[in-house]
Amino acid sequence: MFELKRISKEGVPAAIEKATRYRLLGNPSEAESICLDVLEADPDNNEALIILLLALTDQFERRLAKTMPQALDLLSRLPDRYRREYYAGVIRERQGKAFLQRGLPGARDAAYPWLREAMNHYERALEIHPPGDDSAILRWNACARVMMEQPEAPPQPREAGDDMLE
Repeated sequence: MFELKRISKEGVPAAIEKATRYRLLGNPSEAESICLDVLEADPDNNEALIILLLALTDQFERRLAKTMPQALDLLSRLPDRYRREYYAGVIRERQGKAFLQRGLPGARDAAYPWLREAMNHYERALEIHPPGDDSAILRWNACARVMMEQPEAPPQPREAGDDMLE
Protein backbone atom coordinates (compact mmCIF):
# COMPACT_ATOMS: atom_id res chain seq x y z
CA MET A 1 0.00 0.00 0.00
CA PHE A 2 2.76 2.46 0.95
CA GLU A 3 6.43 2.40 0.11
CA LEU A 4 8.34 3.23 3.28
CA LYS A 5 10.92 5.98 3.12
CA ARG A 6 14.49 5.09 4.10
CA ILE A 7 16.58 7.00 6.57
CA SER A 8 20.17 7.87 5.76
CA LYS A 9 23.17 6.17 7.35
CA GLU A 10 24.04 9.57 8.83
CA GLY A 11 20.65 9.67 10.54
CA VAL A 12 21.14 6.33 12.33
CA PRO A 13 22.68 7.66 15.59
CA ALA A 14 19.90 10.22 16.09
CA ALA A 15 17.26 7.60 15.25
CA ILE A 16 18.71 5.22 17.85
CA GLU A 17 18.53 8.00 20.45
CA LYS A 18 14.88 8.54 19.55
CA ALA A 19 14.11 4.82 19.75
CA THR A 20 15.71 4.64 23.18
CA ARG A 21 13.75 7.67 24.34
CA TYR A 22 10.42 6.34 23.05
CA ARG A 23 11.04 2.98 24.72
CA LEU A 24 11.89 4.61 28.04
CA LEU A 25 8.78 6.81 27.75
CA GLY A 26 6.66 3.67 27.54
CA ASN A 27 5.99 3.74 23.81
CA PRO A 28 7.62 0.51 22.62
CA SER A 29 5.69 0.32 19.35
CA GLU A 30 7.20 3.68 18.30
CA ALA A 31 10.67 2.44 19.30
CA GLU A 32 10.02 -0.74 17.29
CA SER A 33 9.13 1.29 14.18
CA ILE A 34 12.26 3.43 14.47
CA CYS A 35 14.49 0.38 14.96
CA LEU A 36 13.03 -1.23 11.85
CA ASP A 37 13.94 1.94 9.93
CA VAL A 38 17.48 1.88 11.38
CA LEU A 39 17.91 -1.78 10.43
CA GLU A 40 16.85 -1.01 6.87
CA ALA A 41 19.67 1.54 6.67
CA ASP A 42 22.18 -0.47 8.72
CA PRO A 43 21.15 -4.17 8.94
CA ASP A 44 23.94 -5.14 11.35
CA ASN A 45 23.42 -2.34 13.86
CA ASN A 46 23.67 -4.21 17.19
CA GLU A 47 22.26 -1.34 19.23
CA ALA A 48 19.13 -1.21 17.07
CA LEU A 49 18.77 -5.01 17.28
CA ILE A 50 18.87 -4.91 21.07
CA ILE A 51 16.51 -1.93 21.38
CA LEU A 52 14.12 -3.64 18.98
CA LEU A 53 14.28 -6.89 20.94
CA LEU A 54 13.57 -5.02 24.19
CA ALA A 55 10.76 -2.99 22.59
CA LEU A 56 9.16 -6.23 21.43
CA THR A 57 9.40 -7.76 24.90
CA ASP A 58 7.90 -4.57 26.36
CA GLN A 59 4.77 -5.48 24.40
CA PHE A 60 4.46 -9.09 25.62
CA GLU A 61 1.58 -8.41 28.00
CA ARG A 62 -0.60 -7.08 25.15
CA ARG A 63 0.78 -8.78 22.02
CA LEU A 64 2.67 -11.90 23.07
CA ALA A 65 1.59 -14.08 20.13
CA LYS A 66 2.92 -11.57 17.59
CA THR A 67 5.98 -10.13 19.35
CA MET A 68 7.42 -13.34 20.89
CA PRO A 69 8.39 -14.98 17.57
CA GLN A 70 9.85 -11.68 16.35
CA ALA A 71 11.97 -11.31 19.50
CA LEU A 72 13.20 -14.91 19.29
CA ASP A 73 14.08 -14.41 15.64
CA LEU A 74 16.34 -11.48 16.54
CA LEU A 75 18.51 -13.62 18.84
CA SER A 76 20.35 -15.24 15.95
CA ARG A 77 21.36 -11.81 14.67
CA LEU A 78 23.14 -10.84 17.90
CA PRO A 79 26.92 -10.84 17.49
CA ASP A 80 28.11 -13.15 20.25
CA ARG A 81 27.09 -16.05 22.47
CA TYR A 82 26.98 -13.95 25.64
CA ARG A 83 24.38 -11.56 24.18
CA ARG A 84 22.38 -14.41 22.69
CA GLU A 85 22.19 -16.18 26.08
CA TYR A 86 21.55 -12.98 28.03
CA TYR A 87 18.77 -11.74 25.74
CA ALA A 88 17.24 -15.23 25.47
CA GLY A 89 16.95 -14.95 29.26
CA VAL A 90 15.36 -11.51 28.97
CA ILE A 91 12.79 -12.86 26.51
CA ARG A 92 11.84 -15.80 28.75
CA GLU A 93 11.82 -13.64 31.88
CA ARG A 94 9.48 -11.11 30.31
CA GLN A 95 7.31 -13.90 28.92
CA GLY A 96 6.91 -15.30 32.44
CA LYS A 97 6.21 -11.89 33.92
CA ALA A 98 3.61 -11.19 31.20
CA PHE A 99 1.71 -14.27 32.37
CA LEU A 100 1.91 -13.12 35.98
CA GLN A 101 0.74 -9.61 35.15
CA ARG A 102 -2.36 -10.96 33.46
CA GLY A 103 -3.43 -12.40 36.80
CA LEU A 104 -5.46 -15.19 35.23
CA PRO A 105 -6.03 -18.49 37.04
CA GLY A 106 -2.99 -20.70 36.53
CA ALA A 107 -0.78 -17.74 35.60
CA ARG A 108 1.80 -18.63 38.25
CA ASP A 109 2.06 -22.20 36.98
CA ALA A 110 2.44 -20.94 33.40
CA ALA A 111 5.06 -18.34 34.40
CA TYR A 112 7.29 -20.53 36.54
CA PRO A 113 8.85 -22.63 33.71
CA TRP A 114 9.60 -19.49 31.68
CA LEU A 115 11.28 -17.83 34.65
CA ARG A 116 13.35 -20.97 35.32
CA GLU A 117 14.35 -21.10 31.65
CA ALA A 118 15.37 -17.43 31.87
CA MET A 119 17.53 -18.25 34.90
CA ASN A 120 19.19 -21.08 32.96
CA HIS A 121 20.06 -18.68 30.13
CA TYR A 122 21.43 -16.17 32.65
CA GLU A 123 23.59 -18.89 34.23
CA ARG A 124 25.04 -19.76 30.82
CA ALA A 125 25.64 -16.05 30.15
CA LEU A 126 27.47 -15.80 33.48
CA GLU A 127 29.95 -18.44 32.36
CA ILE A 128 31.12 -16.14 29.54
CA HIS A 129 30.18 -12.64 30.71
CA PRO A 130 32.54 -9.73 30.08
CA PRO A 131 34.46 -8.58 33.15
CA GLY A 132 32.50 -6.02 35.13
CA ASP A 133 29.17 -6.84 33.45
CA ASP A 134 26.96 -8.32 36.16
CA SER A 135 23.73 -7.88 34.19
CA ALA A 136 23.05 -11.64 34.12
CA ILE A 137 23.38 -11.81 37.92
CA LEU A 138 20.95 -8.92 38.35
CA ARG A 139 18.39 -10.55 36.04
CA TRP A 140 18.83 -14.00 37.65
CA ASN A 141 18.21 -12.45 41.07
CA ALA A 142 15.15 -10.60 39.77
CA CYS A 143 13.65 -13.88 38.51
CA ALA A 144 14.43 -15.59 41.80
CA ARG A 145 12.75 -12.79 43.75
CA VAL A 146 9.62 -12.93 41.59
CA MET A 147 9.33 -16.67 42.21
CA MET A 148 10.01 -16.35 45.94
CA GLU A 149 7.25 -13.72 46.22
CA GLN A 150 4.65 -16.14 44.90
CA PRO A 151 2.51 -17.39 47.78
CA GLU A 152 2.29 -21.01 46.64
CA ALA A 153 5.11 -23.47 46.28
CA PRO A 154 6.54 -23.67 42.77
CA PRO A 155 4.87 -26.26 40.55
CA GLN A 156 6.50 -29.66 40.44
CA PRO A 157 7.95 -30.91 37.17
CA ARG A 158 5.53 -33.14 35.31
CA GLU A 159 6.27 -36.80 34.80
CA ALA A 160 5.60 -38.50 31.51
CA GLY A 161 1.98 -39.57 31.43
CA ASP A 162 0.75 -37.05 34.02
CA ASP A 163 -1.56 -35.51 31.45
CA MET A 164 -3.24 -38.81 30.67
CA LEU A 165 -6.84 -39.27 31.79
CA GLU A 166 -7.37 -42.11 34.21
